[in-house]
Amino acid sequence: MGTRSAPVAASIGRSPTVALLDEVQRQRARGVDVLNLSGGEPDFTTPEHVIRAAGAALEAGFTHYTPSRGIPELCEAIAAKLHADNGIVAHPGTDIVVTPSAKHGMYIALAGVIGPGDEVLLPSPAWVSYAPMITLLGGRAVDVPLDPHDGFALTAERLSAAVTPRTRAILVNSPNNPTGRMLTAAEADAVAGVADQHDLMILADEIYEHIRYDGRTHRSLAAHPGCDGRTLTVNGFSKSYAMTGWRLGYVAGPAAVMREVVKVQEHTVGCAASFVQRGALAALSEESRGCVREMVASYDARRRLLVGALGKIPGVSCADPEGAFYVLPDISRLGFGSSQEFSAWLIERAGVVVTPGSVFGPTAEHHVRLSFAASPDILTAAVERLATALATRENP
Repeated sequence: MGTRSAPVAASIGRSPTVALLDEVQRQRARGVDVLNLSGGEPDFTTPEHVIRAAGAALEAGFTHYTPSRGIPELCEAIAAKLHADNGIVAHPGTDIVVTPSAKHGMYIALAGVIGPGDEVLLPSPAWVSYAPMITLLGGRAVDVPLDPHDGFALTAERLSAAVTPRTRAILVNSPNNPTGRMLTAAEADAVAGVADQHDLMILADEIYEHIRYDGRTHRSLAAHPGCDGRTLTVNGFSKSYAMTGWRLGYVAGPAAVMREVVKVQEHTVGCAASFVQRGALAALSEESRGCVREMVASYDARRRLLVGALGKIPGVSCADPEGAFYVLPDISRLGFGSSQEFSAWLIERAGVVVTPGSVFGPTAEHHVRLSFAASPDILTAAVERLATALATRENP
C-alpha cells in the first residue's frame, strides 16, 4: 500500500486551534496544570429542553436517514428564524440545507460557488479553516489584510485592490473570530458594492450572531440592499446554544446555487443526524431565548473582566470586542519576536494557553487571541499568571 500523501491534503496543515486543544490534553495527561484560553467552546451545558427533545427523538426511534436538505419542520423553523431575526427570505424547500456543523456548511457552500483556480477574497484576521477549505476545493484564498491601527476596518478600496479576473466570491465573518468586530453599515455597503461591480458571490458566516454586546445590531448581508440573490448565509447551533458537540449548522441562499450545494451534501455526508435535528428544532423555540440571553449576559461580564485585567498589564493593549467571545490584545510592546514565541513562552512559564495571532493572518502577528468562554475564576487566574510571568521575566 502506498504511503504518499494526496497532493491536495498534503498542501494544508493541521488546524492550529485543534492542535492547541490536543496539546492541552497532553499537558493535562502529564499532570501539568494548564489554563486553556485558546478554545472557541462555550463552557455552558446545552439547554435542558434541547437535550430532552433529542432524547425523546431517540426514544421514539427517530434514528434513520432524513432528507439531505434536513427534516421539513426544521427547514421551516430556520426559514422563520431567518425572516424574523435577519430579514432574510428563504424558502424552506429550496433555499436551505441543514448540515452536520456550520463548518461543513461553509465547506459545501464554497463547493457550490467555486471551482479549481477560482479565488475567494478573505479579509483577515480570519478564522483558521477558511483558507484550507478553499485550498481543498482547488481554489485560492486571497488575503485582504485589514489594518489593526484603524480597528481592522473593511473597506471597498481594500477589497477592490484584491480582485482579479479569477475572483468569484468574498467571505465575511461577523461577529468576527478572532477580532470580535461586527460589520458596520459602511462595511456592508462596501461588500455589496464590490460584489455588484465585479459580479461576485458573498459567503456570510454568522455563527456568532446572537453573541453581541452593548445593544449592537447584527447585520446580515443577505438582507442588505444589493446582496439579495448573491449571498449564502452560514449559521449553526454550536456557539449561541452551547451545542458544539452536536455538530449542526445550516446554509441558506438562492435556490439555483443551493441546488448545487445540496449535491455536495448528498455525496459527502448524506444528511445531518436525525435526532440532533429534533434538538435543533427545540433550540429555535421561544423557550431558548431566555437561555441565550443568560449566556450572553455572562459572556459580557467576562468580557469586561478580561479586558479590564489585561489593560492593567504594562505593554498590553486590548480593544473591547463587539461580539463573539474573544479578545485580541496587542502584545507588540512586550518585546517578543512573534506571537508564536510569546504563546510558547506563556505555556512554559505560566501554564496558560492562548492562540498566536499569526494563525489568523499576517496583520494579527503582534496579537494573541484569548477566549472568554471560560469561567471568571479561570480568566482571573490566567491573567494573574500572565502578569506575574511578565513581571518576573528577564529584560528581553
